[in-house]
Amino acid sequence: MSIRKAAVMGQFYPSSSDEIEKAFEYYNEIVDKNLEDKEILKICPRAVIVPHAGYIYSAFTANIAFRVLKNSNPKRVVVIGPSHRVFVRGASVAMYDSYFTPFGNLQIDTELSKEIKEKFSLVFKQDAHNEHSTEVQMPFLKYYMSDVKVVEIVYGELEPQHLAKIIEFILQDKENAVVISSDLSHYYDIQKANRLDGICLDAIANLDIQKLHSGCEACGIIGIEGAIITAKELSLKPILLDYRTSADASGDKSAVVGYMSAALV
Repeated sequence: MSIRKAAVMGQFYPSSSDEIEKAFEYYNEIVDKNLEDKEILKICPRAVIVPHAGYIYSAFTANIAFRVLKNSNPKRVVVIGPSHRVFVRGASVAMYDSYFTPFGNLQIDTELSKEIKEKFSLVFKQDAHNEHSTEVQMPFLKYYMSDVKVVEIVYGELEPQHLAKIIEFILQDKENAVVISSDLSHYYDIQKANRLDGICLDAIANLDIQKLHSGCEACGIIGIEGAIITAKELSLKPILLDYRTSADASGDKSAVVGYMSAALV
């Protein structure tokens, strides 16, 4: 049995499941105590957009999205993220049998992986899957939806319209859900980061592609645009869940990275 082994465990997230669980429980305590609109916690998304930085910076923001995604009780979740280290023409589908996480392995849906790969002329480029943008999402899935099957897609040079067709195909099955991975602006001072990230947030909230291309500097902008196209096609409603920057964890406002999470319901 082939396993998609951890590539960034111990760097982007802890290797100890107990440590991760304590962090998630802490985040949920904060949400339960401070979230004004508790109805948000009852939504049932078809897809979520989440960040992919080190947990100390972005896991609080991602956690809210996975917590509400659990409400949808998906049987399969397709995680889609940009390639940061390896050039990929198009997109690569992970053709393994299972996916390692500190909470135990997730089963990969090999049939759906193969179907997506063949139907949309994708590839399996093994070294592209040593990728943090998708890997950091898997402990959340195992923690919140322990029996869910997963598919991992890492994209590079890919048209958003093509990705949208893939997402729409996945969501044709009501038992499927999609996770889109993206951080926002990188290494601007807090004022400029807030301004640029605000463009991204407005674009998602209004499903506005023109707005998205008026200054949003999300590293996963292809995934976000693909999600917006799909949301409009399937009449999904966007709900913004959380926004913050690395300054919330580090205190350094001189060069921050932006993080957001959203749901498509």
